[in-house]
Order: sequence, then structure tokens, then C-alpha cells
Amino acid sequence: MTIRTVLAGLAASAALASAIPAYADTITLGSGDIGNSFTLNYDGFSGGTSIDGLTGSTTFTLTGVSGNDYTFDYNVTNTSSAPVTASRISSFAFNTDPNISSATSTGAFSYTTLSSNYPNGIGTVDVCFKDAATGSCSGGGSGGLTLGQSGTGSFTLSFSQPVSSLTLSDFYVRYQSISGVPGISSASGSGTLTSTGGSTGGTPVPEPGMLGLFGVGLAGLALARRRKAAPPRLAFAA
Repeated sequence: MTIRTVLAGLAASAALASAIPAYADTITLGSGDIGNSFTLNYDGFSGGTSIDGLTGSTTFTLTGVSGNDYTFDYNVTNTSSAPVTASRISSFAFNTDPNISSATSTGAFSYTTLSSNYPNGIGTVDVCFKDAATGSCSGGGSGGLTLGQSGTGSFTLSFSQPVSSLTLSDFYVRYQSISGVPGISSASGSGTLTSTGGSTGGTPVPEPGMLGLFGVGLAGLALARRRKAAPPRLAFAA
């Protein structure tokens, strides 16, 4: 393996890694990010089992920072497809840093609950936004978004004191009234950040495969240099 070959491989790997970024599932926002949006796509799972076709998406846009409050517009869409024949998204949720002291919401998900359990092994979430006035984040009511539907509104996160930097993480949705999947009528979904619209969140990180390929390239480069630097062997007469 020549040094030129290794360097060409490294260049190709770097180009591929930059063309296909992966984002950490957190986003950090401040007053300078007003007007910026971020979008997440959600899978579906129940009891540790992934459910094909059970999907959703959300887009959040920071619209204001005032005093102790951060205000967002939201758009939630139920993108589920075959083999799922019916489902409804009844809530969405996430964690905040610092912790919020209260939350309000309007639109399709106009009810809020703080520090409540989210089903399917997720555990406690800092806040959820729901379609019905229930006592927890686990569901209830009969509203929400069915297949192909979108819902919009706004929500405000309030803190005990002014916050210069807010981090949101661990994004989830709740599915209910599922049909087309034998034995499963409700599930949860975990969000993956797919775009950030110019905000400071979603720090790009290399894909694990790219890290491995880059490591192999470095090892090859070191080997090529070692071979080139090795002194010639001398033969001695017996």
C-alpha cells in the first residue's frame, strides 16, 4: 500500500463523511436563534420491538424569548404507512436543560403535563403536550392526529429565572389506536434530528462507519510510512 493510495482513500472517506452528516439528538437555543426551526423524524416501538410503518415527524420553530419564557410554533405530522392501517399521535414530549417550571400550549396539542412517565420503557420526561386533559403523558382521550394528518399550534416553556441558553433533548411521540400490527394497539416513538434551519443545535458528528474507515486509513498510512522508513537488510558471508 502506497502513501498516495492511503491519502486518496482518506480524502474519499472525508468527503463521504461530510456529505452524510449525523446529528446528535439535542438542540441548544438562545435569543439569537429566534426564527430558526428544527425537524425530527420518529420511529415506533412497543415492548422493545420496533414497529415497521409506524412513523411521525415534528418541526419546532423558536418564535420568541422574553423574560423567563421561550415560545415555539410546532407542526406535528402522522406519517405512518403500511403495514400500519390506522394510528393516531396523541402527544409529543422532550426533556429540557435547565428544567422548566411550567408550560402552556395552544392548537392540536393544547394540554401539558410536567415530569410524567412516558410508556414503553422511556421513563420520566420533563414535559409532554397532549390532545386531551389527562393526568399523565401515557395517553387518553380520542383526539390527536390520524394517518396523514398534521396539527399545528404553539407552546411556551417557562423557567424560574431568565435562561440565556436552552437545551432540548430526548424527543418522543405517543401512538394510540394502532391497527394493522397484530397484538399492538399503542406504542411510542423516538425522534432523530434531521435538519436545523440554521440554529446552533444538532452538532454534526461522524457516522460510526466513517470513524472506522478513517481509523483503517490511518493505520494503513502508518504501515506505509514504517515500510518506507525501514533500513535495508545486509547479508553477511558465513
